Amino acid sequence: MDVCPLCNGLRGLSASCPSCTAKMEDKGKVMDYYDEYSAYMDTDTLKQIDGFPRSFQQGKCPHLINCPTCGHDEIILVQE
Repeated sequence: MDVCPLCNGLRGLSASCPSCTAKMEDKGKVMDYYDEYSAYMDTDTLKQIDGFPRSFQQGKCPHLINCPTCGHDEIILVQE
């Protein structure tokens, strides 16, 4: 099992909003938003159904990022 640097606080996020250029914020793994129990489930298992076909094989963790200024949302794949 690989370690996501954003999930584990090893690295910060530095992304600018494409709409308004404000600093985007990391809102965590996309899988945590599936239902009320998904945050407690095994990440590698959830990666097999996360909608990103190669996230498990390529060791990438899908994160939701949000602009607090304009509300723009994006999903980025973070290399573990």
